[in-house]
Amino acid sequence: METRIAVIGIVVEEEESVELLNEILHEYRKCIIGRMGIPYPKKQVSIISIAVDAPQSTISALTGKIGKLKGVSSKTAYQGVKGQER
Repeated sequence: METRIAVIGIVVEEEESVELLNEILHEYRKCIIGRMGIPYPKKQVSIISIAVDAPQSTISALTGKIGKLKGVSSKTAYQGVKGQER
């Protein structure tokens, strides 16, 4: 199945949603290439970036679950993957 590379930018404003977010990310751990989290106490938010390599449907399912969390917003940037895996 063809996969795409995507970067998901997440801003968490509600601390009580962090545990649920981590559970979702754990569920999709096999398609996560890397993750960077930055707490930003000055604005009382956490900023997380997730790089993924997965089929479009999997990325959509992941971002859909993230989007349902209270006080969590996200945006996704995609890049199509051409050629075969090495």
